[in-house]
Amino acid sequence: MSQVLIDFYKAIEDSSAKMLEAAKAEDWDGVVRYEGACAVLIEQLRQRAKSEELDEAARAEKTRIMRRILNNDAQIRYLAEPWLAHFERKFDNQPYLH
Repeated sequence: MSQVLIDFYKAIEDSSAKMLEAAKAEDWDGVVRYEGACAVLIEQLRQRAKSEELDEAARAEKTRIMRRILNNDAQIRYLAEPWLAHFERKFDNQPYLH
């Protein structure tokens, strides 16, 4: 099993969990910070995955991790919707700049 690749997935999951905690606390700057960390980790994972493969056990673990990440993402989106709606309303009242 390629532990290094799984470690990347686990790190992404950890950052995703921190994003969710920040969203629950309405710390939108924190959400953006952890989202940036996820983006870096995902790019590193992509590069590493070019030269390594997961065995069957690791693929099963990856699936479990990905499900938790997707669940976190869904919760973050749900929590962010009111904030996004407020943000959009705020800019709807602004004059259009060319």
